[in-house]
Amino acid sequence: MAHTSDGRGRPAGGSRAGGGKRIPAGKRPHTKQRDGRKRPHTERRMVSARRRLRGEVPSTVAVLAGAEDFAAMQGYASFTFDDHATYMRQVEGLLREFAARGTHTSVALFDPAGYEEFCAESRLDPDTPASRTRYTAEVAAAGTKVTYEGQPLARLLPRLVAEAEQQATWEHASALLTRGDCDSCGEDIGRAAFARATALLRRIIEAAGPGTHHLVCSVPADGPAPLVAVLRTESRDDGLLHLGEAAALLFCTVLAAGIATDRPGGVVLRSTLPGRRDTVRGWKLKDGGRLHPLTEAEVFSAYCTDARTGEPVPPEPGVDYRAGLPLDD
Repeated sequence: MAHTSDGRGRPAGGSRAGGGKRIPAGKRPHTKQRDGRKRPHTERRMVSARRRLRGEVPSTVAVLAGAEDFAAMQGYASFTFDDHATYMRQVEGLLREFAARGTHTSVALFDPAGYEEFCAESRLDPDTPASRTRYTAEVAAAGTKVTYEGQPLARLLPRLVAEAEQQATWEHASALLTRGDCDSCGEDIGRAAFARATALLRRIIEAAGPGTHHLVCSVPADGPAPLVAVLRTESRDDGLLHLGEAAALLFCTVLAAGIATDRPGGVVLRSTLPGRRDTVRGWKLKDGGRLHPLTEAEVFSAYCTDARTGEPVPPEPGVDYRAGLPLDD
């Protein structure tokens, strides 16, 4: 039987399969080569499929945000970065690469002290990339994270640090509220303190009246820095009140921690109204959960002192310092 060829060593018009059925050229089934290996185009399809799957796997990048944290990790030989600035540029490049692939990426904080404790508890060698990866997956990824959406690290990291500090403050303050029941009345101390703190916040907002209000509650903690909570509220003439629920919860929790532990905390209120100078007032927490108004001089001293460091802060222009308003019980 005569055969014609397309010039490339194969029958023109296709080839015959079993039973005499003709299969058009370019439609042959994908089979293995005679040596058992998969054909190259099949391998390319599998690589492409893996790439598509990789884009559906979320990622977490744990960052050494501060120079001190970076310096602490330089003690490990397997951590090969020489300076913090170069490290941060590489991290940002990695984040952009993940974003270009369509990978959902979260950024967390890498805590060298927490990492050392994790390795000791898990009996891991801390001087390996594998241990750092496991810490990121099991600890950092379970903590405070911020989604990367293409923003510069210089804008993302302050937000991440602030949210991590708020979470740590909430955990510490909440632990102070687990003091059990009152010996004399049997009431849950933490629950009663939180109810008292909520009522005090409501009275402060009512006394402040309409305007935008910025409240700061500070309570001494067991460490060198106090517990600090910040709350921004907006009260309108029609009686509507706008505030963040998470921030209000943190504020009341910190204030309640001061009440429950009978610590000498305080509250500072800064009010803003259009066309007027800002007004700052303050109260001192004492006597079993009462907020006593501060004098003008005490308000000035409290507002012009850094709550975390105790260092003096220059007074702001255009701000009036006033005595705290009475809060009726």
